[in-house]
Amino acid sequence: MRWNLRLKAAEQGIWKSTEMRRRLAEAGLEVSAGKMSSLWAGTPLTIRLDDLDVICHVLGCEPSDLLIREPDKVAARRPRRAAASTTWPAVKPRLGRNKTLPPA
Repeated sequence: MRWNLRLKAAEQGIWKSTEMRRRLAEAGLEVSAGKMSSLWAGTPLTIRLDDLDVICHVLGCEPSDLLIREPDKVAARRPRRAAASTTWPAVKPRLGRNKTLPPA
């Protein structure tokens, strides 16, 4: 995923993270300077859905405007097979083994 906050903020005339932080505070979301720096400068590792909702409200956008899919990166993470004719080994269920007894 690519984080698109700065472009969406620029479309609303918000050019500095301090201005974005002020508008978020006015909407009821207090963001620390460190967290705002993380949101503004790059792609955050995590974001709370409640926070994302407020950000979208302030910017007048949808979550899909802020989170851009990157299918090429997903495809690059898939393990490659050695040859086209090679198939993965079949998985056999182990029935009846490693069962625990119910409590007495």
